Amino acid sequence: MIPVQMRWLAAGAAMLFCAGTAHADLYGFVDGDRVSVIISDTPPEDTRYKLFKKGEAGRYVTPPPETAAGEPLQLAKYGSQIHAAARETNVDPALIHAVISVESGYNPAARSSAGAVGLMQLMPGTAKRYGVTNRLDPAQNIRGGARYLRDLKVLFDGNLQLVLAAYNAGEEAVMKHGRRIPPYRETVAYVPKVLGHYRRFRPEAPG
Repeated sequence: MIPVQMRWLAAGAAMLFCAGTAHADLYGFVDGDRVSVIISDTPPEDTRYKLFKKGEAGRYVTPPPETAAGEPLQLAKYGSQIHAAARETNVDPALIHAVISVESGYNPAARSSAGAVGLMQLMPGTAKRYGVTNRLDPAQNIRGGARYLRDLKVLFDGNLQLVLAAYNAGEEAVMKHGRRIPPYRETVAYVPKVLGHYRRFRPEAPG
C-alpha cells in the first residue's frame, strides 16, 4: 500500500494521485476537514475506506465526484476539462480551480451584472480573444480562462497577485496603477480570496 494524506477543504481539494502499483485503486474517507487517501491494489483493512476510483497501471487517479458523506467534491467537477486546459497552457490546475471557485462557484451558467458568463466568468471581449464561441460550454470557458491566465502570467512576470488583479479588473487597470493591484474594493478583496483557495487546493509540500 502507498498511503497518501493531505489537508483538503471541507468541499475537497485539487489533487492527482499517481498509481504506483499495477491497477492501483483510490480509497478514502472524510474526517472533518481532512480527507485520508490510500492508493492500493487491494482493499484496505480499515473499513472506513471506501472505493472512490478504480485506476490503471501508470495512469493518474482523480478524486471522486462525491465524498464518503455524499457531499460533492467541488474540485472533482470539470476535472478533465481543467487538467486538459492546464496541460495546454502550463497553468497550475489548482489555480484554475481557485479562480472558478471564486468566480462562479462551479456554476457553468453563472452570469454577472457586468456581462461575464460561465465557470471562469469570461467577458465577451476575452472570449472572442481566445476563440470561445460558447461561453456557457464548460470546456470552452475553462480553456479560454486558462489561456487568459497564461498570458497574464507572462505579462506580469508570474506575479500571481497582479495576474489575479488583472483577471478581475483587466490588465489595463493594473498597468494604469503602476503594475500594482488597482484600489478597487472588489479587486482588493478578490486577490487574497483566490490566493487563499489556491493555497488550500495545492498539494502540501513533502514533509
